[in-house]
Amino acid sequence: MIEFSPWPPELAERYRQAGYWIDQPLTHILDAQMAAAPEAEALVCGARRFSYADLDRMSRNLAAHLAGQGLGHGDTALVQLPNVAEFYVVFFALLRIGVVPVNALFSHRRLELAAYAQQIAPRVVIASRRHELFRDDAFVDELRAGGAQHVLLLDEDAPALSLAQRLARPGALPPGAGPTPADQVAFFQLSGGSTGTPKLIPRTHNDYDYSIRASVEISGVTAATRFLCALPAAHNFTMSSPGTLGVFHAGGTVVMAPSPEPLACFQLIADQRVTMAALVPPAVALWLRAVEEDPARRAMLDSLDLMLVGGASFAEATARQVPERLGCRLQQVFGMAEGLVNYTRLTDPAEVIFTTQGRPISPDDELRILDEDGNPVPDGTPGALATRGPYTFRGYYRSPEHNAKAFDAEGFYHSGDVVVRQGGNLRVVGRIKDQINRGGEKIAAEEIENLLLRHPDITHAALVGVEDSHLGEKSCAFLVLRDGAAKLSPPALRRHLLDLGIAEYKLPDRFRQLPELPLTAVGKIDKRRLRDSLAAAAVTA
Repeated sequence: MIEFSPWPPELAERYRQAGYWIDQPLTHILDAQMAAAPEAEALVCGARRFSYADLDRMSRNLAAHLAGQGLGHGDTALVQLPNVAEFYVVFFALLRIGVVPVNALFSHRRLELAAYAQQIAPRVVIASRRHELFRDDAFVDELRAGGAQHVLLLDEDAPALSLAQRLARPGALPPGAGPTPADQVAFFQLSGGSTGTPKLIPRTHNDYDYSIRASVEISGVTAATRFLCALPAAHNFTMSSPGTLGVFHAGGTVVMAPSPEPLACFQLIADQRVTMAALVPPAVALWLRAVEEDPARRAMLDSLDLMLVGGASFAEATARQVPERLGCRLQQVFGMAEGLVNYTRLTDPAEVIFTTQGRPISPDDELRILDEDGNPVPDGTPGALATRGPYTFRGYYRSPEHNAKAFDAEGFYHSGDVVVRQGGNLRVVGRIKDQINRGGEKIAAEEIENLLLRHPDITHAALVGVEDSHLGEKSCAFLVLRDGAAKLSPPALRRHLLDLGIAEYKLPDRFRQLPELPLTAVGKIDKRRLRDSLAAAAVTA
């Protein structure tokens, strides 16, 4: 079995008694639909359509092939596929025989993939010839030299390497093949940090399945749901909040999109009668701008009922535009691949939906909001988030030094988020590393960003710290203006913020206006690159 940090026995028993953990493998999601409605439409991928029976048949074919090669419990896989139906076929196939995958994002390159391979030593690699690393066999040969014995590639004609041929070739699982036990690792998720190589998060069947089931209930997913998968398929938000696995759990349909690009997504929504979509805030801004540029485009979104927005804090000013411009309901999500997920509820008052990121899934999600000395802060006061619960992991994979810093003696995970609790709901105001210490005064970056976004000409904002010999740090605000807007002067921007009532020490020291902000692989604003640009400018000045 794959090593991981288990929950203490007394907590595991509590979670079972409460019905959170049902001791079933994640493959029961597909098994249940095979029993209930095998011919129902599971996936739409371009011109291709797949029923649940198709998804089950192809995943079993691949599972039989891999098991026939001696793969099973204790083995790992490195998977990198774009937003295509085969992503889910491969995922269920590996689960079916207990091979634990890391699902790399398609935007990951040599640095990330080599790091994952070094950590898990995969016996099998499944990837796509569309990716630059796999256009020839050079990187495949490197992976083989590192211990990867089996390689299968999408869009490959050679029989020995073709994933498509393995999916189409009938096979039977050998006796004894099956998923890992429900309280063991099912797969690895990737940490969502924007710096360094993401760490690996072991997710068990029990904990991930509970998060999915609860999310389905909270978001109202049913067999009638048609979900647009526009964010990277491997991202935790896309998979489980409620995500594609939640839609499969309910017997709905997943419609694949290659990216969140507005016009292509609008056409998919219109053609496939999509009812639910999930986006990160920068992508929402692009959709809003597309409708603003041509109000007739809103008609293409007539079927869209619910927009889930997560992955980063969502500015109130932008949140309020979603129902007005896109014509759908909004549900905010604040979650992490490490576990904890918060939702605004569909029945919440509008002010809660627009101004908070919701509240936890579970009654047994334990949250502490702490000051710099580790003491609880009162409601309404920003503090560092620490949490534990039935679906929050207990340690990164083979990272003892980092785990010693990220977890306290009681098993609470310290996420690095700065939040405010108000009326039971959380509002994300920044990251600890995004707090700017200006002469001893702490500034939460996202607070200032949200206020900047209330200016009618600003569509994106990011505040970062820059070293200063006198104050320790000063701040620089990077801005993107709406098309056609005149350049905003620093005095005008500071007046805008002062008119909103903030303290003068929170005013940005510098402003830079850019055509667009750099993004990480999962669509978050890449503040590391912004800081690097400031450092480079200082060197050349």
